[in-house]
Amino acid sequence: MAEKLKVATCSLAGCFGCHMSLLDIDERLVDLLEVVAFDRSPIDDLKQISGPVDLGLIEGGVCNAENVHVLQEFRRLCKVLVAVGECGITGGIPSMRNGFTLKECLEESYIRGVGVEFAHIPDDPELPLLLDKVRPLHHIVKIDYFLPGCPPSADAFWHFLTARMAGQDPTLPNALIHFD
Repeated sequence: MAEKLKVATCSLAGCFGCHMSLLDIDERLVDLLEVVAFDRSPIDDLKQISGPVDLGLIEGGVCNAENVHVLQEFRRLCKVLVAVGECGITGGIPSMRNGFTLKECLEESYIRGVGVEFAHIPDDPELPLLLDKVRPLHHIVKIDYFLPGCPPSADAFWHFLTARMAGQDPTLPNALIHFD
């Protein structure tokens, strides 16, 4: 029996929609689990990678120091790393703040915003340090593949994973690249 492909997933600054789309492969998950062993994913609910994995799927942009640390650690432990979805590839919706300074964003959120009840910007040392801009994954680490979409469809995930397991080029056909 061939050894299963070890796959881990991670979400940074995004909406978790890419993970939901992965789970939307529905009954094909049963087939996938015959050839894939998940190590940190919503399927097994593990929060840490237990060791090196063959393939890492990571969604979300990089908006704070904790995201940078998690991404660098994920890159170190993944032989192949895939940026998943618009947020991972371009920074997505979280990067809409990039047109403003970090100070302007924080003041609007905590001082001047409609319905705001705070008198100051939170400064608890337990909070991750925000970066000046939200960055796509490839600005921080080497990315081997990009799986576009917002989110990529379940069929796009299926095509990518099955092509990769078969040793084929996992490039998506145009019909599977769309943004819903």
